[in-house]
Amino acid sequence: MKMNYVVFGTNNMEQAVQFYDALFEGSEINKVHAQGRMTLWAGHDFMFAVAEPFDGEEATFGNGIMVGFNLGSSSEVERLYNKALEMGGIDEGKPGIRSARFSAYIRDLDKNKICLFE
Repeated sequence: MKMNYVVFGTNNMEQAVQFYDALFEGSEINKVHAQGRMTLWAGHDFMFAVAEPFDGEEATFGNGIMVGFNLGSSSEVERLYNKALEMGGIDEGKPGIRSARFSAYIRDLDKNKICLFE
């Protein structure tokens, strides 16, 4: 078994799509679906999406929930970390070695937590 996809809720689809389009620009992650309440990007072996909650309630971030993106190099970790902060993302841990991996932590515009690692 392997994980197939992760979905983050959003309260502002347009803003979330702009954030992730810019964050994934120049990577191997491409938008494959943008219709209705969900926008989906796909990488080699996984998919990532932002969606307006189906129940119509406000989207909230999960305490202790995080998605990790393996970027393949420390320079890419630093580049995307800085890019995310420039776009209004929140610093949750500057780039550095953690658990024997180079990584950085951010929150997106809806406060969902993301780990960028090599």
